[in-house]
Amino acid sequence: QVQLVESGGGLVQAGGSLSLSCAASGRTLGWTLGWYVMAWFRQAPGKEREFAAGISQSGGTTYYSDSVKGRFTISRDNAKNMLYLQMNSLKPVDTAVYYCAADFLGSGIGTEGNKYNYWGQGTQVTVSS
Repeated sequence: QVQLVESGGGLVQAGGSLSLSCAASGRTLGWTLGWYVMAWFRQAPGKEREFAAGISQSGGTTYYSDSVKGRFTISRDNAKNMLYLQMNSLKPVDTAVYYCAADFLGSGIGTEGNKYNYWGQGTQVTVSS
């Protein structure tokens, strides 16, 4: 129903910034990104995938994990079928593969991965000290 492709990952020094993008596309007539609650998850080496940030269908509500609150900003542009994650003041602990995820007709922003129906392949973010 929806394909998600992340981009923007790379190597950055601690304290620096990086912007991630997730391009979404659908093949059903009348498809819109507005059908989905969207979120960013991340998975560090040897650790479980964890929630980072989520955003409601219209973009009116956002929610962040305590670990990224105040440093990361999630946003979306449904007209462009895009989801974004602006990451500032990056720390080595932020090093992970970052995934965008979509919850079809989601009733709210969830922090559990099993709420989301669709996932991208991920983009690597590495923060050096």
